[in-house]
Amino acid sequence: MGILALEYLQGSKVYCCASCGSHLTRRESMVSKSFQGRTGPAYLFDQVINVSVGPFENRHLNTGLHRVADLFCKGCEFYVGWKYEMAYDEDQRYKIGKSVLEKAALVGFRPDVDESLYLIDGGGVVFGGSQDVVSE
Repeated sequence: MGILALEYLQGSKVYCCASCGSHLTRRESMVSKSFQGRTGPAYLFDQVINVSVGPFENRHLNTGLHRVADLFCKGCEFYVGWKYEMAYDEDQRYKIGKSVLEKAALVGFRPDVDESLYLIDGGGVVFGGSQDVVSE
C-alpha cells in the first residue's frame, strides 16, 4: 500500500469529513444548501477534494433522472455524498460536474479561529478544545 497524500485547504470555513477530519471543500465552493441526501440535508459544491469516486450509474433522484457516482472520503472511505456526471432534464444541467455532500458527513473547520473541528448543526465539538460551535 502506498502513502496516502491528502490535500489541505485554507479559507474562512473548511468542511471536513465527520469520520476522520480530512478536508473536503471550502465554504466559498458552496452553490446551494437546499439539497436532500440519504441522511437528511445536504449541500451542493463546485469543488471537492480528498474524495474517491465510485462507479457512475443512472439514478432517479427527487429532481429527475441523473447520472451520478457516490463519493467516499480518501482518508477513511466514509460515504460523504455523490457527484453529478449528467442531468437529463435541461433545467437540472447546472449540477453537472458538481458534488453533493451530506450535512451529517461533515464537520466545520475554521482555521481563522483555531485548529478545532466543529459539528455543523450545533451538536457540540467533535475534535479540539474550543467551545464555539459553527451553525449553518
